[in-house]
Amino acid sequence: MGIRTQPSLQHLAMKSLLNNPSLAISALQDLPGLFFPSLFLEACAGSHTEVLKAMVQAWPLPCLPLGDLTKSPDLETFKAILDGIDLLLAKKERPSGWKLQVLDLQNEHPEIWTRGYHYMAQVSYQDILTERATKSHCSRMSAKQPLVISVNMTIKRGTIDDLQAYLLQWALERKEQIQIFSRKVQILSDSIFEIQKALLVVRLDSIHELVVSKFRQPETLTIFAPYLGQMKNLHFLNFSNICDHLSTFSPNNFWYSCKLGEHLGQLQHLQELHVHDCFFFGGDLAIILNNLAPLKTLSLSCTVMEESDLWFLSQSPCTSQLKHLRLRNFVMDRINVQPLRAFLEKVARNLEALALEECFITDAQISAILPSLSQCAQLRFFSFYGNCISMATLQNLLRHMARLGHLRRGLYPAPVESYEHEEVWFEIIDPERFGEVLTGVAQVVRDMVTTQKVQICTSLTNDQNKCHFYSLGHDGSWEVTDECLPALSAVPV
Repeated sequence: MGIRTQPSLQHLAMKSLLNNPSLAISALQDLPGLFFPSLFLEACAGSHTEVLKAMVQAWPLPCLPLGDLTKSPDLETFKAILDGIDLLLAKKERPSGWKLQVLDLQNEHPEIWTRGYHYMAQVSYQDILTERATKSHCSRMSAKQPLVISVNMTIKRGTIDDLQAYLLQWALERKEQIQIFSRKVQILSDSIFEIQKALLVVRLDSIHELVVSKFRQPETLTIFAPYLGQMKNLHFLNFSNICDHLSTFSPNNFWYSCKLGEHLGQLQHLQELHVHDCFFFGGDLAIILNNLAPLKTLSLSCTVMEESDLWFLSQSPCTSQLKHLRLRNFVMDRINVQPLRAFLEKVARNLEALALEECFITDAQISAILPSLSQCAQLRFFSFYGNCISMATLQNLLRHMARLGHLRRGLYPAPVESYEHEEVWFEIIDPERFGEVLTGVAQVVRDMVTTQKVQICTSLTNDQNKCHFYSLGHDGSWEVTDECLPALSAVPV
């Protein structure tokens, strides 16, 4: 039989106090701040809504980290907390004991409630709000300045989080007294109504990270673009699945590109841009990206890539400081390789992660860009998965990459000699032929001095788009795993 932990005297005292709500509320005035967090937890667990309303008004710290609770509050508890804020806002004069400035609904300090009052007191609203927004609006909280609610927002069609829906409506009715700050926003819907409902409430210059996906109609993009231009402090932007069912050669694409480029150019703090499966990018990169400040990360995949786009990337100021570059799922076997070579030469000095994946790069093309790859002295991660090259070219590539002293991980395609039918590349691996390939690769790696973990990737499996990874161990054996291709943010740089 297990030993039952006895409740502490403090715990018993608080439960007893909460059994008499009127007494508990009157006691808050003299309650030391040290006991507020534990009493708040007990009040939440017991759904003591009237006590919670009073505790919000008497909260002894600038920030109430509601999002860090082990269990999210139910809707009634959440309403009670907002009711407490309402009672604060309704006062004509600021009470001397009013210290609450930020209601934090993010989950950035998971141990804050268990570590107690003193740890909680070290977390101020400056830790939650973006630095620029803090300087311009919240560096000095006064009676006239609005209370801030910090929350990560997800906008999607259909089932919506009850707390978020209630918060948005509540904040919309109190726009002069409440400001919603959202560092991270995900827009996973093309519903103009839902998007505008959220963005009309959120302080757009508080957004640091934005994910936009599943716009089914181009009109959604044109309405959304002006909001994007107001996100002045945006650092990370991910566009994916934007009207992917439409023709990539529509005469209207130029207009959509101009519209997006106009507002993207206003994001002078943007550092990471990820674009996946967007119908209108091909041939118009110069229009879309021309006014961007230098990026740290650029990831483009599943869009049409034309020779003019590569020439633009090789010359644009926005790529002059790139540290992470991914080009994936472009058909390059029939285009001039010179702009790609020029692009790689331009970014070689700073590049730490490079992925050229599923681009159908040929033996002749890889030979042409090898001198450029050899200049990437800071490279730590290299992925060349999904390209149609021979065993001889793979061996040559391995030898060149081995000269890069900082390289820690390299992902390479199984060469055409690995497959049953070399002319039908990327179909069925022939076990015997592939075994000979792995033996040959292991021999090449043994003969050279390299710091990288060498992995050979074969075709995708049916399990969540994972690849077969064959990793060469220190003892010369191959370990087989099923893994997703790493995101640029996860690479060892």
